[in-house]
Amino acid sequence: MSDQSPSGPPEPDPVDRPAPGGPVGPAGPYQGWVFPPTGGYPPGADPYPGYPPGYPPYAGHLPYGWPAAGGWDPADPLVNPPQAGIDGWFSRCAGALRRGWRTLLPIMLLTQALPAAVVSIISLGLEPSSQLPADGSLSPGYLGDFLTFGGATMVAALLLYLLQSVGWAAGTWVVTRQAAGEPVDLGGALRYGVRRAPGLYGWTLLTGLLAAVGFCFCVIPGVYLAFALALAGPVYLFERQNPIGRSFHLFRSRLGMVPARVALVAAAVVAGTVVGAVLEAVGTAPLGTDPFAAPGTAVGAVVVVAVTAALVVPVYLVQLVGLIVTYAEQRAHEGPVNAARLAAELG
Repeated sequence: MSDQSPSGPPEPDPVDRPAPGGPVGPAGPYQGWVFPPTGGYPPGADPYPGYPPGYPPYAGHLPYGWPAAGGWDPADPLVNPPQAGIDGWFSRCAGALRRGWRTLLPIMLLTQALPAAVVSIISLGLEPSSQLPADGSLSPGYLGDFLTFGGATMVAALLLYLLQSVGWAAGTWVVTRQAAGEPVDLGGALRYGVRRAPGLYGWTLLTGLLAAVGFCFCVIPGVYLAFALALAGPVYLFERQNPIGRSFHLFRSRLGMVPARVALVAAAVVAGTVVGAVLEAVGTAPLGTDPFAAPGTAVGAVVVVAVTAALVVPVYLVQLVGLIVTYAEQRAHEGPVNAARLAAELG
């Protein structure tokens, strides 16, 4: 008798492997040790009947197979991931300014500083030079001059804000495309700005009117509306629907974060505006109450206003970049998003 077992047919493999190059059986390709099978289980079939197909992840952990960052790119140059905090927000604002200042600077000079200078010159030229007497009575013609001054300044500001809307849209295009690694140029930015300016202009006027009404009733409602509507412009440019409602939703969804970000931007804008107004007042004070009464003082007034408007341009850059990064951050809290997707949404 031999010690070797008698030869016979091999034990059948629980899962028959097809011969190399041979036909695949009706059950599909061999799955090996893949679990669960490729393509999932057939409808109605679970791996262990009577037991749940899987357990939810532990608190604070993501489901198995998800990216470690939750689908957000922690190195995205524009979108601040939810876990990055205020440091990430500052870092992305600084990065946007560092990448785009060469293109953004002429845009802001043309579309923001120039209209602001024109409005200031109109104000200086039409401001009533007659002073109120000590007894408080109005001098002849003072009321008419005051109404002319106010009306002309308001009309000029409304008309020139259309040019400023071109700048806000063009700047958004530059910041977003650069973050996505796409090429930008001054001409392309201005063409995009002209295309989006009418809609942005209309929505901006409406949000400004709402904030003004709030200030008329009381300061606090006006401040609240100004903060809650601060993201209406980016919402329109990226989503192009319901800017007011979406801005309110983003504001209310994260009442701690969004007001804090907007407050930082607003503080920079207010500080820059005050500094610009002080510089202009100091520069035009030696020119008298009516600097346009003589050619020499008129030239001096124009130079002072132009220089002051140019010095305030960094404030416009901070406002633009701060609101864009804030909007992108809030989109990240709603779901994974990156700079490339935002650039595509601009159209």
